[in-house]
Amino acid sequence: MSVRPYRDIDRRKSRQIFVGDVPVGGDAPITVQSMTNTLTTDVAATIAQIRELEIAGADIVRVSCPDAESSAALNQILPEVTVPIVADIHFHYRRAIEAAVAGAACLRLNPGNIGSRERVREVVKAARDNNCSMRIGVNAGSLERELLDKYGEPCPEALIESALNSVKLLEDEDFREFKISVKASDVFLAVAAYQGLAEACDYPLHIGVTEAGGLRAGTVKSSIGMGMLLWAGIGDTIRVSLSADPVEEVKVGFDLLKSLGLRHRGVNLVSCPSCARQQFDVIETVRVLEKRLAHITTPMTVSVLGCVVNGPGEAVQTDVGFTGGGRGTHQVYIAGQPHHRLKDANIVDHLVELVEEKAAEIEADLDAARDGLSSAAE
Repeated sequence: MSVRPYRDIDRRKSRQIFVGDVPVGGDAPITVQSMTNTLTTDVAATIAQIRELEIAGADIVRVSCPDAESSAALNQILPEVTVPIVADIHFHYRRAIEAAVAGAACLRLNPGNIGSRERVREVVKAARDNNCSMRIGVNAGSLERELLDKYGEPCPEALIESALNSVKLLEDEDFREFKISVKASDVFLAVAAYQGLAEACDYPLHIGVTEAGGLRAGTVKSSIGMGMLLWAGIGDTIRVSLSADPVEEVKVGFDLLKSLGLRHRGVNLVSCPSCARQQFDVIETVRVLEKRLAHITTPMTVSVLGCVVNGPGEAVQTDVGFTGGGRGTHQVYIAGQPHHRLKDANIVDHLVELVEEKAAEIEADLDAARDGLSSAAE
């Protein structure tokens, strides 16, 4: 019998495409995306923000191309960054062609609103000639007038129909290198639309709750909607849409995936809310630790709990554990085992050092395992 069957998530089987060199769909890891909010024509600022997103772990970054000057700026931006860039296109098919020629890895557009079938054909040709994939981006806030007239208001059926109409436009041109999104700011609408679309096709899905709000409220709303979809196995790439620094979108995205065991990057910090039993200042310790450990990308779990009620039980499941003890003396665990005790004064510095050491040890073990696989293959 499986020990923990409740942890299993059976991901929807989708075809795989590539955004640059990043696979999306199939059995590829779920990717995390964000979008720049700088003027694309401000090349230096856009490059700087993309690099910040790269450091935070973004797999894919989207950049707006609302005019010819912005799509031209891609020629300067793309050589300076390593993460695949998606060009965000609305209405004007020439911007899509310019972005593809400039080297964008993907075009985010709605084929139904860029004009005639001939224009769609030209965009597809530019994408195919330049090894550029696409995202069909449907949004409840910008549905076609005929669909609003048909259904009366944005609804799951309208979003799905809009997406499938665009799918047919691309399939008619024998182009299938695309993913699809059907976003809405209403959680129920977004979830229902994605559920229906997941049943209607096998293309990879880019999921998100659009215009979710500020950092706190947007994180909650996104976690509810995207969490429901991801738990059901729906979603191949995600963006958490927040009215906040785009780097925060990436952080929340990875935390969401880590919580569901779907992606592991950096430190998973298990900590208590603190109470009168705490033997040290848990809240301040965790606040500082989150900042001090943000540079670590190695997947690992660290527990920080204020007392011995739950502390030892949590610590045995972590790489590094810390449990508050009486009289200012606390217990440190390494690989789930009691290791040594520690006084109040050096908690944060000591834990950061231990985590860095453990991360280096884990990376060395991974390197050795990879070398062993390479040797066996030879």
